[in-house]
Amino acid sequence: MPNSARFQPIVTMRCVSSTLVSLSLLASPVVVLAHSGHGNEFQGESEATPATSSIQVDTQTAQRLGIKVEPVKSQRLAVGIKTTGQIETLPSKQVEVTTPIAGAKVVELLVEPGALVKQGQPVAVVSSPDLVELRVNSQEKLAQGQADLQQALADLKLAQQNRDRYQQITDSEIAQAQSQVAYAQEKYDKDQALAAQDALPKRNALESQTQLAQAKAELTKANSRREVIEAENQLKRAQASINVAKSRINLSNSTYETRLQQLGIRGNAKGLVTVTSPISGKVADREVTLGQTFEDAGGKLMTIINDNQVFATANIYKKDLDKVRTGQQVRVKVASVPNRTFTGRIAVINSVVAGETQVVPVKAEIDNLGGVLKPGMFAELEVLTNQTS
Repeated sequence: MPNSARFQPIVTMRCVSSTLVSLSLLASPVVVLAHSGHGNEFQGESEATPATSSIQVDTQTAQRLGIKVEPVKSQRLAVGIKTTGQIETLPSKQVEVTTPIAGAKVVELLVEPGALVKQGQPVAVVSSPDLVELRVNSQEKLAQGQADLQQALADLKLAQQNRDRYQQITDSEIAQAQSQVAYAQEKYDKDQALAAQDALPKRNALESQTQLAQAKAELTKANSRREVIEAENQLKRAQASINVAKSRINLSNSTYETRLQQLGIRGNAKGLVTVTSPISGKVADREVTLGQTFEDAGGKLMTIINDNQVFATANIYKKDLDKVRTGQQVRVKVASVPNRTFTGRIAVINSVVAGETQVVPVKAEIDNLGGVLKPGMFAELEVLTNQTS
């Protein structure tokens, strides 16, 4: 049989198959091809090619399965380092609220475990014998200072009255002495003029001079009366006593307030201390009980955690460390939320290799709004390095 006759049926079958495939593509927007080829499907037309079968998928099913048909293209892909790790709390976002003073007794607990608190919000009230004693002493000193102030004010008033009375007497005496000096001065001047003309004996001129000297002496005496000087001194002493009393009042109160400021706490008139939260967050645990006493300062009252941001710690092997940089993106998945991927950026790369495992902890900050990620959770992490393939 000629060669053309031998290959004619095969050519006819291929044409029919191509026609069916074309009709299938027109009938459905998505076609998935399945065959058992071995990589030689794109060889020349002269070689025999196995028949290709097609699977028809409707549009709704394709959308539900997430099937996409796109042209094949070449592009660079980021090289990721996959590893395991866990979720941790940021060190600055976890604090232990402790007793600021020794011998503190828990008088009142203002928050329950799990409660949300704001920075500066009161969380507990404690009492302290030392602060109570300090408060009592300050109150006693305050009362004494106030009594001294009242006495000093009374002394000041009396000194002012004495000074005013002596001043009035002195002013009158000074005015009289000044008048006498003026009269003696006028008489002396006239007598001197007459004596110069030999119209008055020199003895009379000397007497007028003596009288002038006596009048000036009386004026000097009036200006320097001891009573006035003493009254002025008493007034100054009274004013000084007032200043001392006020200073003692301020000191008596400031000693207590300064001690509270040193401890970073707030007190009230009874010597009780209000303990406040240093950060905003959630009360993670509260093991203390009412009436519990702590001998030393620093007794734990409760722990407050702010988990709006957490660390995802990845364990990177030493051989991959040169590919890791701060600021690189990290993808995080946890078993409790399988359909969600969290992203963050590397913030900390430890400088110490951990033990025999030869891994270096790398910490990425992850936004955790809603508190889905819990400290201690195991996680799968992928660090997207700057290298591509």
